Amino acid sequence: MYTFTEPNFEDEKFASVEDAKTEEVKKDGIVPSGFYLTTHTPTYYKVDGKWLLPKRSSLNCVAVVSGDEVVVKEIRDVKIGDKVVMGRSNDGSEGIFKYATGFTKGVIRNGGDFVEASNASNYNLIYDLLRYEKENNGYIAWVLGPAVVFDHNTRRGLSKLAENGYVQSLLGGNAMATHDLEGGYLGTALGQDIYTQESDPLGHYNHLDVLNAIRRTGSIKEFIAEGNVKNGFIKTLKQLDVPITLAGSIRDDGPLPEVTANVYDSLTNAREELNKATLVICLATTLHSASSAEISSSYRVDEEGNVLPIFFYTIDVTENAVRKVSAARENVAVRTLVTNVQDFVVNLEHELIEDTMEMEDTEAVEEVSYVENKSTAESTDELEENL
Repeated sequence: MYTFTEPNFEDEKFASVEDAKTEEVKKDGIVPSGFYLTTHTPTYYKVDGKWLLPKRSSLNCVAVVSGDEVVVKEIRDVKIGDKVVMGRSNDGSEGIFKYATGFTKGVIRNGGDFVEASNASNYNLIYDLLRYEKENNGYIAWVLGPAVVFDHNTRRGLSKLAENGYVQSLLGGNAMATHDLEGGYLGTALGQDIYTQESDPLGHYNHLDVLNAIRRTGSIKEFIAEGNVKNGFIKTLKQLDVPITLAGSIRDDGPLPEVTANVYDSLTNAREELNKATLVICLATTLHSASSAEISSSYRVDEEGNVLPIFFYTIDVTENAVRKVSAARENVAVRTLVTNVQDFVVNLEHELIEDTMEMEDTEAVEEVSYVENKSTAESTDELEENL
């Protein structure tokens, strides 16, 4: 169990420190010049003679004094009258103290993994974290890129993890959800067979056909309810009623009806989900991983007042991608694995799931055939047996 020791504010260096200075916001969305910019390292603010720690952290935001607590806000979210903490130093001299040594060994980690360095210690930690969060009603948020759903084993592994209580939230973009649904509807992802990885003739039409069909139906949920989707992660989450938060981007096709087009609304939606998280796992997405790393807190304060780390895992085949995330988190409770996401998901499945559950509608799978251009080399059942 990781523990946190508060600073000794009885120390002489804090004796003569005055309260942190604040200035009121005069116009919505604009902060006074000289504001203090927040980071992920736990930071205390002196208010009315007491040193206060916000319940959540976030990167590149402002600290706002609200009654007897300090809250972290995006600059765009400040309102007229908000009392913004002012200052540029964090050594305590201005009533702002950035405290990097509170957690026990193992939470803050300098450096990260290099190419092909997905070591056993990182896997062992995430196995323990996942089991702990499941057993203690945690909230495990997954942030996924489209590469995750291009493979049958990965889609199946994620679905089994969800069925067994290891997924409480999914965040991603239009492409990830679209290609997973394409896999369940047409048996392809971006036109490639999810079993053989062979390209279908005119397969580049497939994801657009899926988008068109879903938009015509009205929603992902209705499209699935009509029996169009045989399997996949999105179908599983819909069956389990797990929240799915989809953020739009400038290059989206379609998009799916559930995708939020406004980027600031997307950030707000993502923050609301990540604020619930007790563990965050990001797979194969530099954009969404970096965004989540900035807005997701590095710690949480429980009902008993304990300060607990929120571990943030980022997995990618590109070393630079995970390094960006580690830097954004200031190395606080972050773990990076440079490896193939299929290997990662399958390892989790094998370690965590003993008696797996099947949630696919067997009758629907038999009755609903893949739409156009499905590879006829082997049947789906034969392909699964050969995997």
